[in-house]
Amino acid sequence: MPGRPPSKKPLSRRRVLLALGYGGVNVALVRSFAETSADTSDVEATSPTASSQDTTLPDGAGLEAPPLLDDAVEIVGPDHVFDLVIANGRVIDPESGFDAIANVGINGSVITAVSKQALAGTETIDATGRVVSPGFIDVLSSDPNGFGDWFKIGDGVTTNLCMHGINNYANAFFNNLEGKTPCHYGGAFHQHFMRGEDEFLSVQPTEALSPNQIASFQGLALRNIGDGFAGICFSPEYSPGTSTDELLGLVAVAQQVGHSCWFHVRFSDPDEPGTSFEAIQEVLDLARVAKVPVHIEHITSTGGTFVMKETLELLEAARAEGIDVTACVYPYDYWGTTLASERFVAGWQDRYRITFEDLQIAGTETRLTEATFAEAQSQNLLVAAHGSIPEDELIMCLQTPWIMIGSDGIIEATLNNHPRGAGTFSRVLGHYVRDRQVLSLHDAVAKMTILPAWRVETMIPAMRRKGRLQAGADADVVVFDPATIADTATVAQPAHVGWNRLCVCDGPRRSPQWRDRPLVAARSGTKERSSRLGRPC
Repeated sequence: MPGRPPSKKPLSRRRVLLALGYGGVNVALVRSFAETSADTSDVEATSPTASSQDTTLPDGAGLEAPPLLDDAVEIVGPDHVFDLVIANGRVIDPESGFDAIANVGINGSVITAVSKQALAGTETIDATGRVVSPGFIDVLSSDPNGFGDWFKIGDGVTTNLCMHGINNYANAFFNNLEGKTPCHYGGAFHQHFMRGEDEFLSVQPTEALSPNQIASFQGLALRNIGDGFAGICFSPEYSPGTSTDELLGLVAVAQQVGHSCWFHVRFSDPDEPGTSFEAIQEVLDLARVAKVPVHIEHITSTGGTFVMKETLELLEAARAEGIDVTACVYPYDYWGTTLASERFVAGWQDRYRITFEDLQIAGTETRLTEATFAEAQSQNLLVAAHGSIPEDELIMCLQTPWIMIGSDGIIEATLNNHPRGAGTFSRVLGHYVRDRQVLSLHDAVAKMTILPAWRVETMIPAMRRKGRLQAGADADVVVFDPATIADTATVAQPAHVGWNRLCVCDGPRRSPQWRDRPLVAARSGTKERSSRLGRPC
């Protein structure tokens, strides 16, 4: 993916030490992220900055080290000792294109050096034969729950963003999770959840909102964005009563505060009545009218299924027109959802080209039949729909530069989950990079790190220091063996993880037994609530 990345916004100046002869830096622990008041009257009304229109990446040829993320430097001697050194790994910084055998020095909560020269550390991790990359950003996760979060860590995820929408109010979400999850966390205001749960709305999925309700909904969205949510997520397939007026009302809120809109689109198949083309066009029309960035969620299962080539051509034309649109995928050829959802209304077999027997109750070996379907539906169990996503369409998406990776799930204690909650990122790296050679390692890492960071950083200022392996970036780092990394989660065992990677997640290291597993060191010394990113435990 040759080209230039989007220009960076200037970051706050912090004291940085440049290790003489090492080409590295040491950044003070003080955080100075942009503050956003909980008072909605103080929410900054800015025009969105297009982060998707230039998603191509430099090749990094000839770079001795990635550029500094901060420009304030102080020269120190070559005898500087870092708190932690990750030595001799293949270091990938997708923003600059740097990709070489190098050493990473960490002091406190910050990457403080990336150098081809040896670095001295109080502690050293030998990464010989391993890849050292920024911690993965799951841009389409689900609400942290204290259980599945650890499987995210097992999959290399250091930032868990619920841009599919959070099933809670912002204050409750951040307060309930404080110090209880190993990942950084945040996410979007959830239109589908709020229209049914908020006491002033409380409508059925098939009901339309009145003008007064839409006005109330706008105020609710604005307050929750002021309290820490980033962006607005819509799910009109699950709330078919969603009107154009409701969409326009909430999109106007996103435009007012300079946020993006995220869409589980209205239709998931190309058959009349109601086609996936119409659903994509609805999103693009909203983007044209309101001048907001938009993102299509899990495009292989909603919006592009069975007509992906034509869908991507439509989106490419929109991007050429200047519309800021991106999308994400998870690397599986089957989707999963609960049986009581609107997805399983009459005619679902024809729409999705599947049968009763293609449905497997997640967390079990059980396949449904026509006779057992009704009982499983009454329990609202989550099923995996085998054969529902053509793999050639998934590959088209993986090879599209502006499409990033998002899991669309998290493992719960019941284990009635799609395996994407535990294996998404490992599957990309193992199956589609190493085994199938569908895309390069460097491009795959970019889809998991810098692309999602660029997508959300205008809304979440803290993300300007994530998704990069540069001196001055947060110390969210993943170390993995490209020769062995693999997902082992299945529909029957969705929480099965092959513990073969190491994570350093901006903080004090976990216990020694994590050395052969993801090692999470979450060093976020300050609560980043005002930046719409919660700190890990």
